[in-house]
Amino acid sequence: MGRFINPFTDWGFKQIFGREITKDLLISFLNDLFDGKHHVTDLTFLDKEQLPEAKDMRGVVYDIYCKTADGKNVIVEMQNRYQEYFLDRSLFYAARSVIGQSQKGLWDYSLVPVYTICFMNYGEGKDTPHKFRTDVALTDIDSGELFSDKLHFIYLMLPLFKKEEEECENDFERWIYVLNNMNTFDRMPFLAKNAVFKKLAEIADVNTLTQAEKEKYDESLKIMRDAYATYKTAKNIGREEGVREGRAQGIKEGIKEGIKAGRAEECRGVAIKMKQNGLDIMLISQITGLSEEEINQLN
Repeated sequence: MGRFINPFTDWGFKQIFGREITKDLLISFLNDLFDGKHHVTDLTFLDKEQLPEAKDMRGVVYDIYCKTADGKNVIVEMQNRYQEYFLDRSLFYAARSVIGQSQKGLWDYSLVPVYTICFMNYGEGKDTPHKFRTDVALTDIDSGELFSDKLHFIYLMLPLFKKEEEECENDFERWIYVLNNMNTFDRMPFLAKNAVFKKLAEIADVNTLTQAEKEKYDESLKIMRDAYATYKTAKNIGREEGVREGRAQGIKEGIKEGIKAGRAEECRGVAIKMKQNGLDIMLISQITGLSEEEINQLN
């Protein structure tokens, strides 16, 4: 086990990015992610649990939900295993943040922008991005120009980030490299590059955790490992079932072909006897189903 916590456990992710005492880490990451397009000076954590509008509707629970000082809503989600409709889920979560802005009484439908940032810690599955970073917004299809700034999605496929420590060119890449490898480090890299990594090293050092924090982290780590083991077992069972079904189908097809071949041989035998007895070739063809050419070739 490395010196630092695994940031992809539920507890570890929120320990780093989801607390008031560490919000400067989240602010730093967001500014590096936005790369000058937006600048976050401060943020306020919002209630992660959004109750449904009605009893028959569904609520949502965000991993991290906050509002920047200039009024943008930011949702940060961590997904460790492939989920068939994860992209749809991210749309649903963003939509709930939009719906949550509705006001009672007179309201002109003015909305604040919603940014959904998804860490996707898996590298397989249909309908998932095939590059490390995918930025999505509402644009005009013909011109490609931004149509509305109210919905933005940033998907980060972490296993597709392949750079090594010395190859990282900016702080955003350094963040991703650290998060991808942090639980294997004996030392935190980039300490001389940015003071934020010194703060990260202090927050994430397993040796600095209280006993209560260690117990929560161990439980979160166990849940993550159990989920991975269950996923891997299900995948292996599915593969074995596929092999068994393939074999069964092969046997079935073999039997069909065998029966077909046996019937064809039987028809040829009957045709030979008919031919030896002088029956008309066309009549033999009609009775056996063999072509006249096949019958003429029979000895």
